[in-house]
Amino acid sequence: MKGFGNIVGIIVVGIMFVFKGYVIVIGQARPVLVALNKAEANMAIIDPGTMKVTGKVAVGEGPHEVVLSADGRTAYVANYGNRTPGNSISIIDIATAKEVRRVELAPLIRPHGIQLIGGKLYFTAEANRMIARYDTASNKIDWMMGVGQNVPHMVAGTADQKKFATANIGSDSVTIFEFANGAGNPGPSKITHVAVGKQPEAIDMSPDGKEVWTGLNVDGMVEVVDALTYKSVAKIDTKGRPYRVRFTPDGRTVVCTMLLPGGDVVVIDAATRKETKRIKLEGTPMGIAFSADGKTAFVTVVEPDAVLRIGLDSGEVTGRVVTGIGPDGIAVAGT
Repeated sequence: MKGFGNIVGIIVVGIMFVFKGYVIVIGQARPVLVALNKAEANMAIIDPGTMKVTGKVAVGEGPHEVVLSADGRTAYVANYGNRTPGNSISIIDIATAKEVRRVELAPLIRPHGIQLIGGKLYFTAEANRMIARYDTASNKIDWMMGVGQNVPHMVAGTADQKKFATANIGSDSVTIFEFANGAGNPGPSKITHVAVGKQPEAIDMSPDGKEVWTGLNVDGMVEVVDALTYKSVAKIDTKGRPYRVRFTPDGRTVVCTMLLPGGDVVVIDAATRKETKRIKLEGTPMGIAFSADGKTAFVTVVEPDAVLRIGLDSGEVTGRVVTGIGPDGIAVAGT
């Protein structure tokens, strides 16, 4: 048995190798990074190890947010629109760099915040004051819920699909949805509106579902809402406008990209709610995504336009690539 164990160990090592700091397993999709170029209406596919663009795919007008499947093989893009309101989601095959389907959402308009959980794609429909769900297997919208608040922009949810939150820019509120058996399934549900500061846009939920953090455009702060008591419990002065507020995968750290003043990424300890680091960047940071271990952040920046790879421990930029004009939404998988 001891010898057999050694043989198994050799086999496992033999099918795994390290490339540019990432562990690659034969038979699995390679790591992939994607970024949306709003002004060009396309999505760039990037190798996160070499930080080189490997392909571009045309999508709908004004793409704002993007998510990747866990295996990194499929991307889903919310086509928000520009002067003409958007009403579609682009589904992209990463291997072929092609849009394989464009899901028409009408009468739902202005899809923006987007999250993929267990084959279910949740998204906000700003103009309709709703969140909805697209089932990737059946190719159907199988659930919708009215928010009852103005301009629900971003959405965040728990892995069990039982709790979601939206940031409602036009109502100065956060809405928390709770579903007994998962969203769209039979059973009691609860919807709670929590008043917060002026123009909440960015939002994320802690992995354990206990807290919702939202960025306040006007107040220049991040506000923390207790998702169990439905009360605001803290405000953190970020000294500017937090464009995106994201928990690292382990829930210990919150990272904010600062739209104003431009150039800052603010790192906050989630437990103490204290700023621990402020990273100065070229350009104005926009979207943000993390490696699986939470030690690397990938950030889109504008003026100048680029995608940056940043080591959160060191605060150093370890990679840079120009993807197109106006990069914003970003996602990564397999890292």
